[in-house]
Amino acid sequence: MPTTPPSSATGTLPLPADASALARRYAAVRSQSTALAEGLSEADCQAQSMADASPVKWHLGHTTWFFETFVLERFESGFQQHHPAFRVLFNSYYNGIGDQHPRPQRGLITRPGLAEVLAWRQAVDGRVAALLHAAAEPVRAALAPLVALGLQHEQQHQELLLTDLLHLFGCNPLAPAWRPLPVLARPASEAGSAAVRWLPQDGGLVAIGHAGDGFAFDNEGPRHSVFLRSYALAQRPVSQAQWADFIDDGGYADPRWWLAAGWDWVRSQRIAAPLHWRASGQGGGGTAGWQQFTLHGLLPLDAQAPVAHISGYEAEAFTAWWSAQHPGGAPARLPTEAEWEHAAAQPTALATLADARASHFVDSGAVLPLPAAHAGTDADGDGLQQLYGDVWEWTASPYTPYPGFRAWDGAVGEYNAKFMVDQRVLRGGSCASPRDHLRASYRNFFPMGARWQFSGLRLARDLD
Repeated sequence: MPTTPPSSATGTLPLPADASALARRYAAVRSQSTALAEGLSEADCQAQSMADASPVKWHLGHTTWFFETFVLERFESGFQQHHPAFRVLFNSYYNGIGDQHPRPQRGLITRPGLAEVLAWRQAVDGRVAALLHAAAEPVRAALAPLVALGLQHEQQHQELLLTDLLHLFGCNPLAPAWRPLPVLARPASEAGSAAVRWLPQDGGLVAIGHAGDGFAFDNEGPRHSVFLRSYALAQRPVSQAQWADFIDDGGYADPRWWLAAGWDWVRSQRIAAPLHWRASGQGGGGTAGWQQFTLHGLLPLDAQAPVAHISGYEAEAFTAWWSAQHPGGAPARLPTEAEWEHAAAQPTALATLADARASHFVDSGAVLPLPAAHAGTDADGDGLQQLYGDVWEWTASPYTPYPGFRAWDGAVGEYNAKFMVDQRVLRGGSCASPRDHLRASYRNFFPMGARWQFSGLRLARDLD
């Protein structure tokens, strides 16, 4: 167990607000998780569709395990485990805590049932609330950063709960819906593939990484300087119509566009379209030939909405294909994470973060990428659009530590550091990300073949 609050090279995590404010925050985040599971059956919450995904019930249990293990066990007087077996069943990957139930077998845990997991959540929530209000100031100073970390961790699992449920329902030929699609009182987007609008970005010596007093994970720091050449970013993410053009041109069948490992992946997995795209049966090319499976059931493609559920291999292949179709100027590529953050941290871009509809399930109840006009973005604006809360954007950067990085002390140090190998960084957040969970320095990471998340891409290019 950690003996000190989580820390990084820039110091300990900031102390959250007073105990009452932190308790309110705790209650709000925890209740949002259970709200996402409302209306699901015991079977819906039990099944596991693949090794990378986890059942809804496991997400609800694991996030509770986090608070029981890292908060109550350390700080609660007379602590007793709710159930000794839960320590193993709901441990994800923390070797410093002890054994874990095998990840691919989480769907086999039929007991405890959903009702018992929810009762455990309620019991732990009551104990944490009591601890927050009763702890003396020196104890709270050590306790509060771990609670804040636990809430950020829970918000990550809220997104995973939705994407894992989408993958599960996507395996069902009945195409079940998690929620009905709400009426979006906004104009339909124009059909067809829009031209890419390039926005130049100044290079030079720039600073990236977290700064300030707000929360950040350890992998977001320390802040450091990076030299960038001048570059340009596409104003918006690659759209579904642009991706349909890639398919119509045989993009998945032409090895010219693919990295060697990507071509092996395409052939071995028989990939021919983004995950959750299904042939519409209408024939013809473009978006009309496809439907997309969503948490709201089967829907037509939306031509100008960002493409989602693509792997890093697919993102790289698209940049090579697009460059061949548009030979004038520098070839397209994926941005580096430093380029993405430098652009996304500028004042005009940060203003879009304040307005981002980064969590549709809070606002409108719709969890799917939408075009700029639907997303509350000024589609005719001049700045970068849909940087935050639409799709996670693949970058060209491997997930490695920043210069001077130091993982948090204790078992929570396993949170990020040990995954810094064979992964790519993604930026920006998705339509399933909680609104207040995103920031310019946030680093997500996945292997190149992962695509069950809401992952897309934005083109970049060099400037002479």
